[in-house]
Amino acid sequence: MKEKRTLVFLAMMLLMGGLVLSAQPQDKIPPERERIRENIHRLRLLRMTEALDLSEEQVAKVYPAASRLEKGKADILKAIEGEVRVLREFLEESSPDEARLSSAVAKIKELRLNLQEKDREFEDLLEQNLNTVQRAKYALFSADFYKRVATGLKRAREQGRAKQRF
Repeated sequence: MKEKRTLVFLAMMLLMGGLVLSAQPQDKIPPERERIRENIHRLRLLRMTEALDLSEEQVAKVYPAASRLEKGKADILKAIEGEVRVLREFLEESSPDEARLSSAVAKIKELRLNLQEKDREFEDLLEQNLNTVQRAKYALFSADFYKRVATGLKRAREQGRAKQRF
């Protein structure tokens, strides 16, 4: 019975998230890449809940914080993409200004550190809210999940390339 309530709770959370996204004006819908990232995040939380057998209390603590951290990570990734674009433009110049290059590299490094900090915050959140068995399961889940996602994305890319050839 407890599992059913947790799954219903999760389903409601995912439904509400979908409603929020669908309520956005059409010109504000995130690009495909961002939607894929959001979907992977939602799938990760759902699978993590099942794999770790999280209680409703744990879900209520972890989901909102995880979503907030993921939003922060998405913002940081956008900023990194922008800085990388700037760095590429600097390098395309015939004689790039070394001070500007150094500044752009420093910004990218700082943003990457901010991204790592978000990951540490999530790990700390789990450390505070999971028992020892769940933390051990999370270590395995995390490695397996990202391996499966990478494999799935690679397969999707290959299928996309195969369709383009024909």
